Formats: sequence, structure tokens, C-alpha cells
Amino acid sequence: MLDTTDKKLLNILQNDSKQTTKQLSLQLHLSVTAVYERIKKLENQKVIQKYVAMVDKSKIEKSFLVFCHVKLVQHTKEYVTTFEREVLKLEEVSECFHVSGDYDYILKIYVKDMDAYREFLITKLTAIQYIGSTQSTFSIEQVKNTTAIQL
Repeated sequence: MLDTTDKKLLNILQNDSKQTTKQLSLQLHLSVTAVYERIKKLENQKVIQKYVAMVDKSKIEKSFLVFCHVKLVQHTKEYVTTFEREVLKLEEVSECFHVSGDYDYILKIYVKDMDAYREFLITKLTAIQYIGSTQSTFSIEQVKNTTAIQL
């Protein structure tokens, strides 16, 4: 169970995880040792899973964002397992969700441009067995993007 201080700490870290324990202690009105121990506890409990660097996708030529809806031929265990195993290998796919509704999966894909997406679709994605159909939606503009879950 998270207390109020843990929640405040997590909100701060989600915004900027590079802050020192000294900086955090000043914001939380705790000792440096207390902050350190809270962070270690949250890491050990897997509340904090990892620390990452957020990259500007336009600077690495991966700013073309596509949401691809995938429908499998059938929703059997074998087809689901095969698709999920293969999609994990695709570096262009940053997120994959098994969803309810008209489609079985939604993929979040970053590539350089439309040509790169076409190449990905033809040579990689549709090469996966048991895909019945796909529908691609192209991002026009990012209105909101956050990794933080407000506590």
C-alpha cells in the first residue's frame, strides 16, 4: 500500500527521475536517507520498474506514428501465441495491445515516413502467419503524450 509520501515521490520521479535524493528530500521534507529507503522499497516492490531516457523521435528519424489494427484469421490459442511471439521481434512496434472489439490487436509503430511504413507492412507485418486483415491509422499531430500516471 502506498502512502501519501510515496505517491508524491512517484509523481516527482515520473516527471524527472534524474533528481538527486537531496533534491527529492527538500521537496518531500524528508531526510536523504528516508528518500533513499523509500525509493529502494518502491524498486524492490516493482512499483518502479525501470528508469529510461525519453528520445525526441524526430531527431532519430522515427517520427511517423502509425496505429495499426490487426485482426487474426481466427482467435485460437495457436494463432494468438504465434502472432504475439512474432510481433515481439518487430523493432518498429513500440507497443502492442490485445484488445476487444472489431480487431484483435492495436500496434503502435514508429518509422521514418510513409515509404518506410509501406516496406514494414509488406515485408514484416503481413509476413506473420494468421493475420486476416489490418487497418492503419496515421497520426496527424500529437495532442498529448505522457508516461506519467498521476497518483
